[in-house]
Order: sequence, then C-alpha cells, then structure tokens
Amino acid sequence: MSFSEEAWKTIENKYKTIIEHPFNQELANGTLAKEKFQFYMKQDSLYLVEFARALAIAASKAPNPDDLVLLLDFSKGAIIAERGLHEFYFEHFGIQPDLPEQPNCFGYTNFLMNSVNHKTYEEGLAALLPCFWIYREVGLHIHKNSAAKNPYQKWVDTYSGDKFYKVVQDMIDLTDRSSQIVSPEIRKSMIQVFVHSTNLEWMFWDGAYNMKTWEH
Repeated sequence: MSFSEEAWKTIENKYKTIIEHPFNQELANGTLAKEKFQFYMKQDSLYLVEFARALAIAASKAPNPDDLVLLLDFSKGAIIAERGLHEFYFEHFGIQPDLPEQPNCFGYTNFLMNSVNHKTYEEGLAALLPCFWIYREVGLHIHKNSAAKNPYQKWVDTYSGDKFYKVVQDMIDLTDRSSQIVSPEIRKSMIQVFVHSTNLEWMFWDGAYNMKTWEH
C-alpha cells in the first residue's frame, strides 16, 4: 500500500466530517453567511503566506533539484493564490485585511512551520499534503452539489479545476516517492502528522464558521 493510500484510509472518517461541516454544506448551497466567508478569507489569506514559507523551507531540504523546483513552484502558487484572494474576493465581498491570525489559523500554521523546520523532509511533506489534497476533494464534492448561481462559485471552480487537480496529484506523487526510502518509524510519524494536519483542516473551517477569535 502506498503512503497516500494508507494515509487517506486513516482519515476517511475525518474527511467525512469536513464535507458534512455546516461551513462546507452552506458554501455548497450558497447560503453561507457573508460575514463567515469574510472571516474565512481573512484567515485563509494569512494562512497561505505561511503555507508558502513552509513549502519553501521544505524545498530547501529536497534531495534532488527536480523536487526542489517542484516545491518552490508550489510555494509560488500559494502566493499567487493569496494575491488572487485580495484581487477578487476581498474586493467582491468587501473584505479588509484587518484581522491577525486567530487561534485555529495560528495553530495550523505553527504546526506546519514546526514540522518543516524540526522534523524530517518526508514528515514535512506529509504535514503539508492535507492542505492540497483535502481542498481538492472538498472542491470536487462541492462542485457536484453546488447550487445554481452560487455566490461562492469562483471559490468552488478554483479548487475543483483541472489545474489544481494536477498540482495536488504532483504533491501526492512527491510524498509517495519520498516515503519509499524512509524507515518504518518515520513512515509511522508521517501518518501521524498527516492525520494531525487533517484535524487542523477541520478546525480551520470550524473556526471560520464560528468566527472564533482570541477573545472567545
């Protein structure tokens, strides 16, 4: 069984809770409250900058030039996506970047930075993978169930599109290749950090839906 097959099998139940979360259900229906989407976008914009930094750190540890370039491309793509949020969503939904990282975003970005800085290269990849993979699966799921004239359709189209699909597949393939040379102990740890990042994905959506801040 490949690493990705084992990892996804481990988080199948958690993934189900993600697609069943009210944030994603209401996003698909087009009924998600504007202020919750605004909160989400503010946090996502901050998250993507730190995600790009984490990818760049992982790239610095890549064992060969091809994988280094691939991870740097992913890092660049995260920054381009962050700018796209500002250019379209921030203007379209009247969003102001006036909120620092709140608990669930802060917890996630710090876990990623800790993983790429203090764990092995392969464990760092496993920690980064859920953000790619789960977003693709959520995007595809919502695309199939999206309401007509959904005000959030551009978000849905971004994460269900062919371009993003290929990026995610490249990250899955990279993580699988890298996992083939690690010890059983490191592979076990890779599964653990993959699961932890998946839990943090759920918490990110839950934090946005409930607009959780440091004050409450």
